[in-house]
Amino acid sequence: MDGQMLLNLYRQMVLMRRFEEEAAKAYTERKIGGFLHLYIGQEAVGTGAIAATHPDDYIISSYRLHAQYLARGGSARSGMAELFGKATGCAQGRGGSMHFFSKEKNFLGGHGIVGAHVPVAAGSAFASKYRNDGRVTVCFLGDGAVSIGPFHEGMCLAALWKLPVVYIVENNGYAMGTPLKRTLVTEDASVRALGYPMARATVDGCDVVECYYAAKEAIDRARKESLPMLLEYKTYRYRGHSMADPGKYRTKEEVEAWKTRDPLYLAKQRIERDFPQLQSQIDGIHSSVEDEVADAVRFAHESPDPDPSTVEHNTYIS
Repeated sequence: MDGQMLLNLYRQMVLMRRFEEEAAKAYTERKIGGFLHLYIGQEAVGTGAIAATHPDDYIISSYRLHAQYLARGGSARSGMAELFGKATGCAQGRGGSMHFFSKEKNFLGGHGIVGAHVPVAAGSAFASKYRNDGRVTVCFLGDGAVSIGPFHEGMCLAALWKLPVVYIVENNGYAMGTPLKRTLVTEDASVRALGYPMARATVDGCDVVECYYAAKEAIDRARKESLPMLLEYKTYRYRGHSMADPGKYRTKEEVEAWKTRDPLYLAKQRIERDFPQLQSQIDGIHSSVEDEVADAVRFAHESPDPDPSTVEHNTYIS
């Protein structure tokens, strides 16, 4: 990986972090309603994996998806406006936090029912195989989904029909507030792949470079051989399950220990170590991201609410 690409990945993670920090602030000010599940701490996974896709590949996710939408090329403006429920949002203000969507970016939305989107990803991959269009579907899910029925249904079909899909388990150690040791008999969620059978790998989800290369290998394989794969990324979220969750089931020491492996910090260290000539650009990245996020918040504030006359659009067909 050359220095410029690493710098681009670093900027992407900084944008994710600052976007969600501002979203959290807006939530406490009651400018955002409903649920708000933050990705803070997991930025390397979405950044690295989506960077390995082609623009026409499909991305499908669960409810912790704002950062993935940004990584896919969605604008901070349309993302923040959607959180604010505005007509200029990526789902026209109708989806909110858990249901970002972009047909133009092949971002097939977020899904609030745990594990229910896994068979949907299999269906997307089946369509690609049927059309022979060379596209791969990348599906993000949490560790809490690997014990859910639809997860097994989707995995079974993907293996049986040899579908071009890559399932990425973002193992942050907790299914909502339940620690992994109370939901799985092993710390390695990727063992679920052995039952189908399906190729698997476990990846350091704090290192954006490792995240990128693991996803690239799996995606290239899916595209070339039409074979599915399960990737488990070991990561961590610094906030609770959602903004409504104070996270009291974790110790402060545990959270602080994980922060020593913060994905932004590790990427910055790598830049300074391997590409010292690029260090001078880091401050500029932070400055440009601050401007971009501030602009997104202003845009969301100033955007109109959805027209009440459109309430039945996308719901009923006459």
